Amino acid sequence: MTIPLDLLVSEVRLPGSGELTDLGIKGGKITAVGKLAGAAARNVFQARGRLLLPPFVEPHVHLDTTLTAGDPVWNESGTLAEGISVWASRKKQLTREDVLARAERTLELFIGYGVLYLRAMVDIGDPKLTALRAVLELKDKYRDRMHMQVIAFPQDGLVACPENVARLEEALRLGADGVSAVPHLERTREDGILSLRKAFSLAERYGALVHVFCDETDDEASRYLEVCAALAIETGLGSKVTAAHANAAAYYNEPYFQKLLGLVKQSGLSIVACPLINSVMQGRYDTSPKGRGITRIQDFHRAGVNVALAHDDIRTPFYPLGTGNPLDAAHMAAHLAHMCGRRDLNDIAGMITYGGAKAMGIAGYGFEQGGPKVGDPASFLLFDAPDSAELIRTRSAPRYVFHQGLLVAETAPAITKLLHAASGEMAYSRIETGVRL
Repeated sequence: MTIPLDLLVSEVRLPGSGELTDLGIKGGKITAVGKLAGAAARNVFQARGRLLLPPFVEPHVHLDTTLTAGDPVWNESGTLAEGISVWASRKKQLTREDVLARAERTLELFIGYGVLYLRAMVDIGDPKLTALRAVLELKDKYRDRMHMQVIAFPQDGLVACPENVARLEEALRLGADGVSAVPHLERTREDGILSLRKAFSLAERYGALVHVFCDETDDEASRYLEVCAALAIETGLGSKVTAAHANAAAYYNEPYFQKLLGLVKQSGLSIVACPLINSVMQGRYDTSPKGRGITRIQDFHRAGVNVALAHDDIRTPFYPLGTGNPLDAAHMAAHLAHMCGRRDLNDIAGMITYGGAKAMGIAGYGFEQGGPKVGDPASFLLFDAPDSAELIRTRSAPRYVFHQGLLVAETAPAITKLLHAASGEMAYSRIETGVRL
């Protein structure tokens, strides 16, 4: 007797080819791909030609600062320095309940937008590690709904604030997946290099990830990316290393950048660009013409370096906007990186899926570039769009989000009613942006 499928998803549209196919799902895995009409299944879901994409990946977001913009005051200058100052005041008021409430609401936003893999940055400047403990609690609570990694992040530095070294180690003992450093905010270049060595040393000892806030400045003299790459090679951590932001790379002279490009590629580290926050925060001290506020996404990508895009902040002292939709970051990146060709837009879409998965080192993400395969996790998104380029244009929420074969989120399309006052007639058209859950 044939054992029935748990779920048959009929007529999904494959990215790239546009071909329609069916998915057979059992035990949270894809067990069949092809024409499956008539196959025995306990449940059938009619996709009706909707675009199939793998889950979105958010490789760099602050769950401790989320939803605190204006609390207690607004960052009126928009600078990183004022953002750090405002947050330094706010984090003194942190409680477990405060962090849980804000972070959980943010996770719900992400899931509604199709993010099923997420790496959270958590400031460990609080001696009690209040935020870190709360986010680790949520990592466990949401383990059946999304895959989370937690990175311990020393906002105040490791050399400038030596207590943070012990806190990083404590964070790893508590269950954090990785450590960070912020070398460009240390007092001197030498201190910045030392902070990186401390972080990499801890990662070696604990088998942890390294996720550096790297060169988030318009200063062409900030060159810590080369140190990260060299340490990734020296320690053998390689692809377990991520350099986020890397804005200073946009200001490097070309001979140096080309040398750096080869080193970064050799190291195997990933670049995570944060186009939303950096397009707002960078260039504050430039005279006109101002910098675009983004690392060299196109050059890194075309050289074969893994590039991922992150939303980063959602209504924080550093960035007062943000929705949690990865397509917002992709849309901004397409503009800032001059990547609006058809191939470019598909590459950009890959940076919020495959690029993010590689940066996070996710085993079994599945969905190779050719589409879903038997054995892949039955976690995927269905969109009302013909292709990924159209998604970047409209930035629509997924119509349906599936996690391990279960429907976990649905966004109904909004409807606009056009009223013709003269005749009293009414016309209807669907707008292209989904409503929130």
